Amino acid sequence: MSQVEVHVPATTANLGPGFDCLGMALDIWNTFSFEPADVPSVSINGEGAAGRLRADRSNLVCRSAERYFQEIGRPAPPLAVGCWNRVPLARGMGSSSSAIVGGLLGAGAIAGNGRQPDMELVWKLAVEIEGHPDNVTPALFGGCQIVVRDSGKLVRASVPIPPDMRAVLFIPDAPMPTAQARGVLPPQVSREDAVYNIGRVALLVNALATGKLEDIKVATQDRLHQPVRQQLMPAMRLLFRAALDGGALGVFLSGAGSSVLALTRGRELTVAYEMRDMAEKAQLPGDVKITVPSLKGAYIAVGE
Repeated sequence: MSQVEVHVPATTANLGPGFDCLGMALDIWNTFSFEPADVPSVSINGEGAAGRLRADRSNLVCRSAERYFQEIGRPAPPLAVGCWNRVPLARGMGSSSSAIVGGLLGAGAIAGNGRQPDMELVWKLAVEIEGHPDNVTPALFGGCQIVVRDSGKLVRASVPIPPDMRAVLFIPDAPMPTAQARGVLPPQVSREDAVYNIGRVALLVNALATGKLEDIKVATQDRLHQPVRQQLMPAMRLLFRAALDGGALGVFLSGAGSSVLALTRGRELTVAYEMRDMAEKAQLPGDVKITVPSLKGAYIAVGE
């Protein structure tokens, strides 16, 4: 074994009402390579290149790899790490989760001489590093995932995804750092708002599992995080309206933002056009990307 490659999908979290407990993998992939070396090194291509991400041991991929070796009680060997990043940074699409999962899986494969590591251990460590489980879980296992904590343990369940569903993303040029987006959230919510979101999460899971997609418009509504995060991105509600006017099934802030994601079944080109047009009118520069949910999670490829 001379090299390990790890492929990790982008993710979208919350899906509107499922704050910190619901996420879905997207068919946009980061690739990380790991190769034993005399001297540690990090190279970055694509998103985060040209100095935007640290190309040293402080890089999140490297820190995550070192955490894995620490967990198994072995010193981390010197590695040449390569990153080919296609997931935009700080746009609510799971770039940090991708780095964490990539580092842990790469270290696990190196430590196991190419064998896949214990995915439950990788999951536990990924959640520990990230601090919340809604992005790393679908990044690891693919599909749409519900994840909750119970007495310090993690419990996950997969939600079926209709095969013809698509995702249309408006990705602003401006980032929305997760710490900033979480910092504006109030420490308490009303019972009314809690019930509002609980009902919509239940409706959303049912709509996806049964294919009753006409319910998704209501099921993706939220009162816990999107209204207050709108102060960081005033054009958000305009993009929501444009997506729905274009025929989207439902629309929500992807993770902590700044990307907005619309779910579609057909009409994705129209939805993309309407979102881009509204963004231009709101003077919000960015780009539109059409993709699909990924049923496949992170995986390892080993070179000889």
